[in-house]
Amino acid sequence: MSPRPRAFPAWLRGIASVCLLLFATSHSQAEEYDVVILNGRVVDPESNSDEVRNLGIRGNTIQAITAERLRGRTMVDASGLLVSPGFIDLSVHDLDGKPPYALRVLDGVTTALTLERGTADLDRWYAEHQGKAPINYGVSIGHVPIRKLVMRDTTPGPTPSGDAAHKAASDEELAEIKRLIEQGMRRGAVMLGLVIQWTPGASPWEIQEALRIAARFGAPSMVHIRYQGAVEPLGSVLGLEEIIGAAAVTGAPVHIIHITSMGLRATPHLLQMIHGAQSHGLDITADAYPYTGASNPIRSSMLDEGWQARLGIDYHDLQWTATGERLTAESFARYRETDGRVVLHMIPEHIVQLAVADPSIIMISDSVTGHPRSAGSFARVLGKYVREAKALSLMDALRKLTLLPAQRLERRVPMMKNKGRIRVGADADLTVFDPGRIIDKASYEAPTLPSEGIKYVLVNGVVVVRDGAPLTGIFPGRPVRAPAQ
Repeated sequence: MSPRPRAFPAWLRGIASVCLLLFATSHSQAEEYDVVILNGRVVDPESNSDEVRNLGIRGNTIQAITAERLRGRTMVDASGLLVSPGFIDLSVHDLDGKPPYALRVLDGVTTALTLERGTADLDRWYAEHQGKAPINYGVSIGHVPIRKLVMRDTTPGPTPSGDAAHKAASDEELAEIKRLIEQGMRRGAVMLGLVIQWTPGASPWEIQEALRIAARFGAPSMVHIRYQGAVEPLGSVLGLEEIIGAAAVTGAPVHIIHITSMGLRATPHLLQMIHGAQSHGLDITADAYPYTGASNPIRSSMLDEGWQARLGIDYHDLQWTATGERLTAESFARYRETDGRVVLHMIPEHIVQLAVADPSIIMISDSVTGHPRSAGSFARVLGKYVREAKALSLMDALRKLTLLPAQRLERRVPMMKNKGRIRVGADADLTVFDPGRIIDKASYEAPTLPSEGIKYVLVNGVVVVRDGAPLTGIFPGRPVRAPAQ
């Protein structure tokens, strides 16, 4: 008869049970991630960290950042690639998909906001975009569309050329403009949008009154200043003075839009003014896009009589986006009767590089149909200005594309505290790219060529770009909106 096996002592069986439980728990934890990004160079501008790590994502949130190997339902091998917070674009004019969303995600953008022009009907705008966007989306309450509505300006397109552009508001009209701005703020507008150059008839007092409303709600205002260029007295310095003064007397936080195309050769003066205002306690920020060509509707007041002297350019510096042709006096007059756009080749390259290198200037696309900045702005910063020109460091560039725009909005829109960062608890908006290959390919003649080097993009934990190809039929984008009051 064989000897009976000896039973393990109770204490030893207890230890074995605990070990099995720990193994099962760790195994289940490894399996519970929806997406895992392995072996990526994880760069986070908030913490200044730059290390090879693995990320575990559950739902729309980053749940783990570790050197240990993780397992999940979807595995992304990021070996040799850089993992960055998703890029945040504060200025998009064509969020309706023209150019296609594919161009945005292939430029690394995970959040695109229409803040300069904005809308007059906030609820309708968000309803129109709900469930249709692969990236996060949001909008400002817009002074220009409200002015068009109140003054019954039926000019086709977004740019006014009738009363909304040139007429001073009556007391009754101003009261209605203010009422609609306040209504938009109460409904959760991200910002107030003020394109003052498009509305030269709006008095400085009207602008101050609009800023007062935004300030009351703690909302920043995105401002396109009234005057442009270096020709004084009605140049960009005076235009910026108006806004700095209005910010000082109203307490409004302000954000100056595309400072290079407004300042042109006077941009160094504008940067000095902004830094000075900041040092004296004013809440003022600014942005720029990384191109020498601006873009504007040809009917805009920007191209009213005297534009050659103001902008320092002539007809041949205007390029009709529909055909790519350079304009003449005759074609300019003909196209001025239509509703198309022109590229204005007017920003010196050294001015662009100055703004790109300034650590406080946020980078945007100012995306419009027919301009390469709609497809290549963020890849251009990382490829042309970081890798090739060495105008700024990789960390500083990523900060300008991710953290700074998130911080500009987060007091008004608390959800932005979880964007623009890579940390546990942050939203899983991530851009994974090859820092040695990333570059813009779009040009003024071929403005819809996608950028190269973006390998993966995740929006709220959902992969929208895989192996350099955008995925279709996936809409994980969420509304970026302040709490309604």
